[in-house]
Amino acid sequence: MNKLGKSEHIIDLPKRVVVGSGILEKIGTLLLNMLHIKGNILVITGPKVKSLYYQKLKESLEDKGFSVSYKIINEPSISTAEEVASEASKERIDIMIGFGGGKSIDIAKYAAKLSDKHFISIPTVASHDGITSPFASLRGFSKPISRPAKTPILILMDVDIIVSAPRRYNIAGFGDIIGKYTSVLDWRLAHRLRGEYYGGYAASLAIMSAKHLSQNAEAIAAGTKEGIRILLEALVSSGVAMCIAGSTRPASGSEHLFAHAVTMLYKKPLLHGELVGIGTIMMAYLHGINWKKIRKLLKFVGAPITAKELGISDEIIIDALEMAAKIRPERYTILGKEGLTREAAEALAKNTGVIE
Repeated sequence: MNKLGKSEHIIDLPKRVVVGSGILEKIGTLLLNMLHIKGNILVITGPKVKSLYYQKLKESLEDKGFSVSYKIINEPSISTAEEVASEASKERIDIMIGFGGGKSIDIAKYAAKLSDKHFISIPTVASHDGITSPFASLRGFSKPISRPAKTPILILMDVDIIVSAPRRYNIAGFGDIIGKYTSVLDWRLAHRLRGEYYGGYAASLAIMSAKHLSQNAEAIAAGTKEGIRILLEALVSSGVAMCIAGSTRPASGSEHLFAHAVTMLYKKPLLHGELVGIGTIMMAYLHGINWKKIRKLLKFVGAPITAKELGISDEIIIDALEMAAKIRPERYTILGKEGLTREAAEALAKNTGVIE
């Protein structure tokens, strides 16, 4: 979103979203026939995805006359994105493809913004809604929060690839979407108490994605193609809600602040969507909505619902709850401006069964 004034903004939406089976090898045709673009392509990916799927992607693109190269990235940092952007400019790249998980996609979308290139998102897991949103979360920012990046011109989601991904990653995507139950309430609260802009349509779209997943939890828990497709469509819906709002507000509230705080405190890698799911249980309790139902849903699909299941200590949970509101003081949520006291944080975590 580019702000024009207090009452105007530009809504920048993805041009095409393609979901289906066996569609990776059709990307060359999609770019020519659906988007009518040509040029040199740089694929940003990881070593595993490169070894499994890159050749198929490359052949499809080269068959239609595209020049294709790749870059394997390991560190999801600003410096990596800047390096990729510089390389893209020197090599006269026209299109960047983020091919893999959140790390590859975030690097590609941020580098595309820095170098003003087209960006295409091709996720191989459905672990969070960053695969469809115009925001990136990278190391090196002052805080672990999302920053504006490039909106994808194409989101290509091959169900055959994503259904074969480790189950835990796709279940994490369920947790990220369930977080919309509290993020939208936080946004509405900020509107009522602080006069912050609130977009009803974007909020409704985000909530709809959470409700739709809740109604189809059985298919998602089973890991069927139908369930994965429902999950992917919900992730798209959440990403579009952010495009419409021009911010992450409809998709990121107090539950995300908690998740970011845990990430800052616990240095080993954790899945973002798993943290958001647990955060949603606790923030739903504070909002006075049915937190037990949310907890039951997460448990049903196999997502962690306790600190023990996450593999982290009770102290990390309590510390994160204390810290959460201070990560983004400008973003008002149910946690308030000052956040929770240590006593309140411990009571919240115990009352919701997150810690013993």
